[in-house]
Amino acid sequence: MTASIDASEVARQLEAVRARIEAVADGRDVAVVAVTKGFDVSAPRAALACGLTVLGENYAQELVAKDEALSVDERAMCEWHFIGRLQRNKVRLLAGRVDVWQSVDRVELLDEIARRAPGAAVMIQVDLSDDPARGGAPPARVGALVGHGRSVGLDVCGLMAVGPPGPPEAARPGFRQVVALAEEFGLPERSIGMSGDLEVAVAEGATMVRIGTGLFGAR
Repeated sequence: MTASIDASEVARQLEAVRARIEAVADGRDVAVVAVTKGFDVSAPRAALACGLTVLGENYAQELVAKDEALSVDERAMCEWHFIGRLQRNKVRLLAGRVDVWQSVDRVELLDEIARRAPGAAVMIQVDLSDDPARGGAPPARVGALVGHGRSVGLDVCGLMAVGPPGPPEAARPGFRQVVALAEEFGLPERSIGMSGDLEVAVAEGATMVRIGTGLFGAR
């Protein structure tokens, strides 16, 4: 874990992030998910102090440890989103702590979440890079996964994607495809864009962006 995070510095960085969003959002509201991966509990605390209540984590053990380190009042304020590669055997550990499961990419995960957290909010992760390490379902599979999630009683609220490696502009076609798929299946949320490519994502229709280093600095 990195050194403790200063809330005043996060507030300064948040202003810069919001200015970047506003420059291309055309008046739309875009939520900021504060990604605390690789930082200690001072990161979620700093985020909460700045009014950022939606927190993102990539690793099950980190999410559990940080959630347990928060006070009861702090926990009541925050909304945890799980955004990393999700293993089926971690669902039981995370159930009851995760508010939105963003990185769901196969039927087995939908079934396990439905069993452990009935009615949970989930997003289907779309693969934009053909990189197995990043996870995600092929675009052609998205409709079937949305339908299956709904059939087992989950709240399929949106799509999520990680832009491909390379310059931000390289992510534009994939982000555009994700937004089109979300519209096709009536999904309101589009979690696309991170610190490096948020302008492209917002311009293409992101409703939330996942920001880690842009708020908390280098890991």
